[in-house]
Amino acid sequence: MKPISRRFTTQGFTLVGLLVIVAVLAILAALLLPALAKAKQKAHSINCVNNLKQCGLAFRIWEGDNDDKLPMAVSTEKGGTKEFTTGADTFRHFQVMSNELSTPKILVCPNDTRTAANNFIRLSNKNVSYFVGLEANDSNPQRFLTGDRNITGESEPEQGILKLVPGQRVSWTAEIHGNQGNVGLADGSVQQYSNSALSMALKNSGDVTNTWHLSLPE
Repeated sequence: MKPISRRFTTQGFTLVGLLVIVAVLAILAALLLPALAKAKQKAHSINCVNNLKQCGLAFRIWEGDNDDKLPMAVSTEKGGTKEFTTGADTFRHFQVMSNELSTPKILVCPNDTRTAANNFIRLSNKNVSYFVGLEANDSNPQRFLTGDRNITGESEPEQGILKLVPGQRVSWTAEIHGNQGNVGLADGSVQQYSNSALSMALKNSGDVTNTWHLSLPE
């Protein structure tokens, strides 16, 4: 009877040990998954910053080849997008820089649900995650040139154009980066802003009598 007893004891120990291992793994997973998710989100945010830096560089290269003017200030007859600054034509401001951007993949934030276009010919607003500041220029380096599309202001956008006035309300929605976002400034830098930091950046970037216009990829 003793060998039988030892066999049952061994089987019982194995079952208990297995349950303990499963429990430990479940606890570790519960602890690690949030950390992994946070790390993934941070990595996506960094990639988004890199995308905007490349966009900012593309704008500056294009500007250097076109009498120090950005596409939004140059007529379409001369290869710019000035005639597309009154409506929801955000993609066109990037499309004219196809040579400078190299690939449309950098126009989509990794945290966004949108998908990149296969090429610049097929590019549309649905393949773009970033807005374009229509009045951005070198004379005001703190102006918003590009940034995450989930930005909101005092009023609703009209035909894809969001009006911002320094000192008025501006914020991010929960979409993409969760009530925060990235902005590429006219000086070529990219800043990561919370809602409060975004409001302060807008307040300190121009006269309160100015009205800025952002082209949103709606």
